[in-house]
Amino acid sequence: MKKKLTVFIIALLTLVLSACGGAANDDSANGEEGNVKLVVGASAVPHAEVLEEAATLLKDKGIDLEVEVFTDYVLPNIALRDKEIDANYFQTPGYLALQMEENKDFDFVSVGEIHQEPIGIYSKDFDSLADLPDGAKIIMSDSFSDHGRILPIFEKAGVIKLKEGVGANARVEDIVENPKNLDFSTLIEARLLASSFESGEGDAVAINTNYALEGGINIKEDGIAFEGNDVVPANLIVVRSEDENREEIKTLVEVLKSEEIQNFIQEKYQGAVLSVQ
Repeated sequence: MKKKLTVFIIALLTLVLSACGGAANDDSANGEEGNVKLVVGASAVPHAEVLEEAATLLKDKGIDLEVEVFTDYVLPNIALRDKEIDANYFQTPGYLALQMEENKDFDFVSVGEIHQEPIGIYSKDFDSLADLPDGAKIIMSDSFSDHGRILPIFEKAGVIKLKEGVGANARVEDIVENPKNLDFSTLIEARLLASSFESGEGDAVAINTNYALEGGINIKEDGIAFEGNDVVPANLIVVRSEDENREEIKTLVEVLKSEEIQNFIQEKYQGAVLSVQ
């Protein structure tokens, strides 16, 4: 009898512990007080700051937002693919298209355009692209999707000419006229561009606005040329295709596009980041 009772107690304890474990797993998918938990991966500035501003508004709508900050442009899409996050907020349409072309297991879709960040050309020694000397060293991101945004800035300033019709797909090899013999051969990770500028490398550095802000660069004083507002691509909320119609995702986009958040973007970044109406 004692043996049977012992077996029964062990079985009962196993059942209870299993039930508790299952409940813990269920709770981990939810936020506080029954709210839905939503995990969004983002670059630190401005994306994470914008999301943190939106967190209170989302909480009122039954969503507890968790922001996971990434320091590069590669891991946020890997984390999204692996279902470690529900969405990410850092990339432009061109970058998204390139990543999906190179990674066939990225089944993603954009669900909303939130803001724009004009890429800028920064220099410590020269006041304009026209002032750059012969053979000037230009440092750019190693992300080719950025080159189609950077090179037209130089073309608009009249210091290079690109092959006709290349547009946003421009690459260095598409330069057909380069009277100053500008050197575009130095490519580094986008996250390192600000520190490269601060250390005095190169005559000019093309820097993504989020990294310029994060690096503490004075955009108005050090920037010598920028993308035109009419051609700047938007930064997107991107999700797995299967989650495109999730109500929580729709609510996230609605809040980020709300007047409160768009006004926050305009006031905080003073033109360095542009809201998308």
